Amino acid sequence: MRSRFTALWLLLPAALVLAALFAYPMYQLGLISVLDFTQAQVSGGQPTRFVGLDNYTRLLGDGQFWSVLLATVGFAAACVIATLAVGAALAVLLTRVSRIPRLLLSLAAMAAWAVPAVSGSTVWMFLFDTDLGFVNQLLGLDGYNWFYGRYTAFALVGAAVVWAAFPFVMVTLYAGISAIPGSVVEAAALDGASTWRAFWQIIVPMLRPVLAIVVIQSIIWDFKIFTQIYVMTRGGGLAGQNLTLNVYAYQQAFASSEYGLGSAIGVVMMLILLAVTLLYLRTLRRSGEPL
Repeated sequence: MRSRFTALWLLLPAALVLAALFAYPMYQLGLISVLDFTQAQVSGGQPTRFVGLDNYTRLLGDGQFWSVLLATVGFAAACVIATLAVGAALAVLLTRVSRIPRLLLSLAAMAAWAVPAVSGSTVWMFLFDTDLGFVNQLLGLDGYNWFYGRYTAFALVGAAVVWAAFPFVMVTLYAGISAIPGSVVEAAALDGASTWRAFWQIIVPMLRPVLAIVVIQSIIWDFKIFTQIYVMTRGGGLAGQNLTLNVYAYQQAFASSEYGLGSAIGVVMMLILLAVTLLYLRTLRRSGEPL
């Protein structure tokens, strides 16, 4: 009991800072979502009206919302899996190479991570440009538009997301792997375990607390992707074929001036992410992990 109170006291300063940064914006988001709040109310031309759950009812009855939600879930899941796969593979590679290659790989990854999302998205767009793109010239594809098709556009945006996100996974997992005592892996090797079996049955279970952080962060980041989608597909693609919930909320709130509806989308996104996070943590607790 004493150790639990000590942990809570240590977390209290960070909790206060987070509460100060997020509590008021979340309150305003929830408040606007139950109001009739359009450009007329913003400019003062009409009074603000309380509409209760009307914005949510309207949202849940919109077929486009469900289509965008499914696209967002699929896109985020693919990005999370790809990011974890690339980051984990490179983290293992860092433990196998010598000092100089490890340093160069780490610097290259940190450079990708440090690039602003807008700049990185612009570079990817230039690489796959229809007329001047390096990829089209390399493959001999004259005038091929990679962003015309729905799935090719999603694939390119996903590649840009993974490129910017894998360094966090790589560094975090590398730190976790480095903290595992070498004697444990050596004992497994002496018992006849292959490298692959030792990785899945010894290293991965010991990395579960670290993996929990990585997975939750990746889900949150990839589910609310905005910049890459908005920049690379120019606002959601042709006829909105590449919309995600964040871009859809932006269009409703700022393009259509339906701020109440856009806020309702934000609240729904927050509840979905909260539910996924709590479900994942509960699954880890049931597996016996001390989270």
